[in-house]
Amino acid sequence: MDTQLTRWRPHTTALLVSGVVLIIIASVIAYVVTNFRPTTEVRMGANVYQLWVASDEVSRVRGLSGVEELNPNGGLLMEFETDDFHSIWMNEMEIPIDIIWLDSTKKIVYVVTDAQPNQLPVATFTPSEKARYVLELTAGSARRDAIRVGDNVEFTIQERNLW
Repeated sequence: MDTQLTRWRPHTTALLVSGVVLIIIASVIAYVVTNFRPTTEVRMGANVYQLWVASDEVSRVRGLSGVEELNPNGGLLMEFETDDFHSIWMNEMEIPIDIIWLDSTKKIVYVVTDAQPNQLPVATFTPSEKARYVLELTAGSARRDAIRVGDNVEFTIQERNLW
């Protein structure tokens, strides 16, 4: 038998170890990106919410799609660059939500309560006034915390620095 073919070479070990290390690094990065979203504290109605922040197009499109459960004081704050009639759709949503639109002064301009997932065609909700921010909360939050059009909301969005 040819010993050249059956002998384990040092560069083979180095390639194998490098490949395993790269897979581990990629897995950790994917986990961090998926599970560690920026958050902010939002004071609204009779409550303080801890919301994920979606301030780029990718995170706004993803929204709460695929989320199977929300903390009663959790949800998502979407920040847009301009005031507009920003529509929210329920694509791949697993849970019902309350949707709240705010203008650039952080005043509530429109509220949808108990928006249901899995409607066909996919449900889309559009405010009656232009808005800069959209909040997605656990269904029932608006009623529970007496959130109404005209209320002012308090929050600060921190600039994200990943490096």
